[in-house]
Amino acid sequence: MSNKKRKKKAQLPFRINILFFVIFLMFTVLILQLGVVQILNGEAFQEEIDRTVKDTTKIPVPRGKVYDSKHNVVVDNKPQYSITYTPAKGTQAEDRLEVAEKLAEFISMDSEDYLKGITERNKKEYWYLKNKEEADSRLSEEEAADLDNAEQYNTILERITEEEIANFSKQQLEVIAIKKELDKAYSLTPQIVKNEDVTAEEYAQVSEHLGVLPGVNATTDWNRDYPFGESINSLLGSITTQEQGIPAEKEQYYLTRGYSRNDRVGKSGLEEYYEDVLRGRKEQIQYTTTKSGKVVGTETVVEGSRGKDLVLTIDMEFQQEVDKIVREELQAAYKQHPYENKYLTDALAVVLDPNTGELLAVSGQTRDGNEYSNTAYKALYDSHRPGSVVKGATVLAGLESGVISPGQTFNDSPIKIKGTPPKRSHTSAIGTVDDQAALKRSSNVYMFYIALKMGGENRYPFPNNGKASFNTAAWQEMRNYFQQFGLGVKTGIDFPYEAIGYEGESMNRAGLLMDFAIGQYDTYTTMQLAQYVSTIANDGYRVRPHFLKEIRNPGKSDEQLGNVYRSENTEVLNRVQMDQSYLERVQEGFRQVFQEQGGTGFRYYASKDYNPAGKTGTAENAIYENGKEVAETENLSLIGYAPYEEPEIAFAVIAPNTGLGNTYKINHQISSRIMDAYFDIKEERDEEKEKQND
Repeated sequence: MSNKKRKKKAQLPFRINILFFVIFLMFTVLILQLGVVQILNGEAFQEEIDRTVKDTTKIPVPRGKVYDSKHNVVVDNKPQYSITYTPAKGTQAEDRLEVAEKLAEFISMDSEDYLKGITERNKKEYWYLKNKEEADSRLSEEEAADLDNAEQYNTILERITEEEIANFSKQQLEVIAIKKELDKAYSLTPQIVKNEDVTAEEYAQVSEHLGVLPGVNATTDWNRDYPFGESINSLLGSITTQEQGIPAEKEQYYLTRGYSRNDRVGKSGLEEYYEDVLRGRKEQIQYTTTKSGKVVGTETVVEGSRGKDLVLTIDMEFQQEVDKIVREELQAAYKQHPYENKYLTDALAVVLDPNTGELLAVSGQTRDGNEYSNTAYKALYDSHRPGSVVKGATVLAGLESGVISPGQTFNDSPIKIKGTPPKRSHTSAIGTVDDQAALKRSSNVYMFYIALKMGGENRYPFPNNGKASFNTAAWQEMRNYFQQFGLGVKTGIDFPYEAIGYEGESMNRAGLLMDFAIGQYDTYTTMQLAQYVSTIANDGYRVRPHFLKEIRNPGKSDEQLGNVYRSENTEVLNRVQMDQSYLERVQEGFRQVFQEQGGTGFRYYASKDYNPAGKTGTAENAIYENGKEVAETENLSLIGYAPYEEPEIAFAVIAPNTGLGNTYKINHQISSRIMDAYFDIKEERDEEKEKQND
């Protein structure tokens, strides 16, 4: 063997040894690295593998109840079975479809209400999930490159044909209806799938199969229940459905206060105004989930508590009687003069305690043809020309401004301003009257002279066909006096909305201010009129009218009231800046209206033993259709209080658009019957108390 071959053979093992050595070093490094991972970082990596996420979800609770002043339930919570769905984080459309298909085995969603809500898109989304590979193939890679994910998905849906979604079976449609509800759910937030007509069998079936229905739960829900029917429902208001959730225009407001998007909230009336009180405290449940989104544990971290209860000032026995009276009198007025009263569609009444502002009854009745409905909200929403009921404010404006003095007289004869028709009272037999007699007999002319004098016209008697001097500053001066009583301003009532009426243009025409002085210009709501007469009855103290009497914590049982959380105190908004003796003169004038011969209310109230006082009113009101006057009507109004010496109740009534000169005085009929009902109920209750004490 040559030297060259022996040398080459010797080099081969050397190279293999080097290779083995390199491999040995590599394994050594790998082993060392594994040791570092296991020994030094093993625990940290294991924690990462086992890492879970804790999320807290808030479960809605029933709203607080509403009671009347005698602790009768007015708004209750009616429990009902409910099927809900709470998706874990990362739940996909395919997962929801699988749940929907399983859930369809246990509940029925085949009613018209559910099926008619299925849209074409719902059907296409279902078809897509059942035929995903076929559907995706309809979008080429070149097309997809120019579209984002949402655009790709929508394009694919557009290419699903009507024929392909036209023949779904009833069972498939039910699955689609269920999935539609599941799709509304937010992560870890319960979504109602079905609750209005869940049967006991469906509830039991779902309860037994929760293990194969991830995220689904069988529980109880609630709906608002109204034991007294529709009586004051328009004032109580309503709440949103879960489908509606929080209003879009107030989304940020609610979300920053701990609401979820599908929470039900008050959307009108007292439900809206006292939302923060009625909502309650949600139950908070902490979910422990894996990285993949699987729920592995739950814990209640905050116990839920239903909302606090409202106790209203409304007396439902009296309220229902007032509703009955207002409806019966509206029906009677229309039936007696159906042609003349064809524009008479509403009658409104407000009754309150003038000392505290507590609302005892608020009623509105509306006629639509021969159908009648409760529309109590119109007492706050609708404003009308009030007529002569405002003459008390006019006399007080005249006395306080100094343009007339107590007992000053004017002869009630027509006033003719140049270029205008004569302005007169409702009758020519009034004669010479002072301020109190002007209220008693309802003299327009007396009020005209107050308006003229406040405008700077001091001639008396006013020259026939003369030109009146007039300072337009008189408009604001007189309105300032009226506003002290709540006329033309907000009453401050605890309600989401109230109208303040229409303020006519302050023109440089004395005749218009004369119209204002007799309630023939600006418009006011029934609630404003009630506050106005209460202020007179209450010696010039204007108190805020309110529905809330007190707030109560939830009771220990569902049948009992809890302890008082807060009581609503009387709030005096202002004291009119008028001499007490002037107020007393107007109070006496109001008493004469009802109790002395010649008073415009004497016929209806003279025989009453509860010593009433008040003021009648009639205002002309034209009806327009398509910009043209089609009829002349009258607004019949009336305000009052009783007893005269120590008032317990004050009221305002208005029936707009009655026929001209109707002999059936709906305003008197309603008012006298309301006061009779109040004192009759009071007497019955007093007698019952005496029996219980004996």
